[in-house]
Amino acid sequence: MNTRRFTSRRTAAGGFAAVGAALALLVSGCGSLTTSGEDAERETHSVEEGFHVGLLLPDLHTARYEAFDRPFFEEELAELCPECELSYANADGSVDEQQTQAQAMLTDGVDVLVLDAVDASASAGTVNEARSQGVPVLAYDRLAEGGVDMYVSFDNHRVGQVQAESLIAAMEEAGTAGDGKIVMMNGSPTDPNAASFKGGAHEIFEGQVDIGQEFDTPDWSPEEANAQMEGAITALGVDEIVGVYAANDGVASGVISALRSAGVAVDELPPVTGQDAELAGIQRIIAGEQYMTVYKAIRPEAQVAAAMAVALATGQEPELGEYQLSEIEDAAGETVQAVLLEPIAVTAENVGDTVVSDGIYSIEEICTDDYADTEFCQEAL
Repeated sequence: MNTRRFTSRRTAAGGFAAVGAALALLVSGCGSLTTSGEDAERETHSVEEGFHVGLLLPDLHTARYEAFDRPFFEEELAELCPECELSYANADGSVDEQQTQAQAMLTDGVDVLVLDAVDASASAGTVNEARSQGVPVLAYDRLAEGGVDMYVSFDNHRVGQVQAESLIAAMEEAGTAGDGKIVMMNGSPTDPNAASFKGGAHEIFEGQVDIGQEFDTPDWSPEEANAQMEGAITALGVDEIVGVYAANDGVASGVISALRSAGVAVDELPPVTGQDAELAGIQRIIAGEQYMTVYKAIRPEAQVAAAMAVALATGQEPELGEYQLSEIEDAAGETVQAVLLEPIAVTAENVGDTVVSDGIYSIEEICTDDYADTEFCQEAL
């Protein structure tokens, strides 16, 4: 089982020290959290004595989870609760593996579970089992079903809107708006975030573009996206495609590979969207292959999650600095307290002002030999 366990320790806060300070919990005496459904009696813990936190992330093919989410969460938890113990596991895209990992953590006695579900619907069993043992559950990045206690993510409907707005702007800039069709390459049908992205994008596209082909991409797989895009090219003709809505950077990589295999030169590629600001996506953007990505500032998301986890374990309300608790409804219509952060569109024009200035990637990481001749790297180096 892909599970690592370690004791948290104090580490440097890095380039986001100001954000960390704003979130420094950090727990106020404002009262108890409101949860939904019937829970077993919960034990209240203290920061001074520490407690056991379980973190479950969904996959390895999305680069952000291992590169950013896990270390940022670990770092912030160590700052907020030096005596806390953290158990971590990544399911590598397997629903069954994540259920096994969750059960192992519950058996091992975790006091709060932070869950980024592989499959939101299938996660209901894990959430219900945790609650039956009196263990609160924080949904991280994806809203798991089953009645979670709290949720932190980005405004996923807005993510889709930002992607669609950027694609329309790119086609208008290229003078191709209204000349052909776009292809929509949505995310995994088992990820509730993908439905929100798609809904936000459709809201913007309605009456503005002609959608020639549309697909959901199982497991966010670049290989599946590549095959689906090849099908769209065959059905529509490559010259008819004036833009591609790709729901994330992995999907975008499969789309661009299919277009290049169909003989489209780099300087003739239609604008392609993305999400997650993966290093490979940023490199494709500066090379002119991919038009944009959505940057979701992962460190603040992970820091908010750590503050929420501490609050759930101690039975207190989290004090979140500049961020505010709101309320959303889950799939069952239950109210969940949530923090939703704002997404940012990244194009070649603002790479330096976003992922570089925030310390996500250095110029050296972006400007490897294959990209050293790009305009961005020539100016930056």
